[in-house]
Amino acid sequence: MAERPVPEVTIYEVGPRDGLQNEKGVVPVEAKAAFIGRLVDAGLPVVEATSFVHPKWVPQLADAAELMELLGADGRRHPVLVPNERGLDRAIELGCEHIAIFGSATETFAQRNLNRSLDEQFAMFEPTVTRARAAGMDVRAYVSMCFGDPWEGDVPVDQVVGVGKRLFDLGASQLSLGDTIGVGTTGQVGRLLDAFNAAGLPDEVLAVHFHDTYGQALANAYAAWQHGIRTFDASAGGLGGCPYAESATGNLATEDLVWMFRGLGVETGVDLDALVETSTWMAGILGRPSPSRVVTALQGRRTS
Repeated sequence: MAERPVPEVTIYEVGPRDGLQNEKGVVPVEAKAAFIGRLVDAGLPVVEATSFVHPKWVPQLADAAELMELLGADGRRHPVLVPNERGLDRAIELGCEHIAIFGSATETFAQRNLNRSLDEQFAMFEPTVTRARAAGMDVRAYVSMCFGDPWEGDVPVDQVVGVGKRLFDLGASQLSLGDTIGVGTTGQVGRLLDAFNAAGLPDEVLAVHFHDTYGQALANAYAAWQHGIRTFDASAGGLGGCPYAESATGNLATEDLVWMFRGLGVETGVDLDALVETSTWMAGILGRPSPSRVVTALQGRRTS
C-alpha cells in the first residue's frame, strides 16, 4: 500500500461530535463507531469523537462512554469535549489523551450554554485544564460567537481576543475560533486573526471553525489559509449546527474544504472518494441527503 503524502494543512474533523450532536434523532452507537473508523481510514488525522456532557442537555451524545469503549485502545487518541471537571473525570477513567473545552466570547451565550457568566466560565475551566495537563492530556480550547451573537449582534474584536487569550493561557495548546452562527466574512477573518497575532497568539496555535449559514464558510477558510492558518475544523457531509443557537446551520463540509485545497495544490492527506462514500453512508443512516456541495456533485457524476 502506497504511503499517503504528508499533509500541508490539518483538517480537524468534528462530524461525530459537533455534527451528530445537533441531529434530532439519536444515531446508534455502533454506527457512530463505524463512522469514526471510516473517517480515520479516509485519512482524517484528527477526529473528535464525542462529548462528556450531561445527557439532559445533549441526549444525542449520552452514549459517550459506550462509544469510547467500543473504539478501544485506538479511541484514546481521539479528542473529546469536556464541559467541566465531571466530564474530565469520565475522560480520565477511559484513558482519553486529548480533551477540548468550549468557552464563549459573549455574555448571553455563556449564560445559555454554560450557565455561567462571561467571567465565571474561566473559574470553571481552570481546574479542568490544570488537572488534564497534570494527567498528561493535551488540551484544545474552543471560543464560540467570535463573529456575531444572535442575541448581542456584532461582537467586538477586542472582546473576542480577550476571552480567547484567557482560555488559551489556562494551558491549551491550540485555540479554535468559532463562527458559531455563520455570519463572518473574509474581512472579519483577517481583522480577527491580526488582532490575535498582535496579542501574542501566532497563527500556528490558532484554528478556525466556520458554519455555512450565509454561504461564506469556504471563503472564510480560504482567507484564513492566506493569513497563515493551517488547522481547519470541518464536518463530514456538512453535518452539524449548535443546539444552543438556533440560527446556526451546518458546519463547513469537510469534502468542500478538501476540494478547495486540492484546487490550490495543498495536500490534505484525505482520500476524497472514501470521504464522500462515508458521508453518503451517514446520510443514509440519517435519512436525508448531505448538504455538502461536493458530495452532491460527485454523487451525481457517479450516477449520471
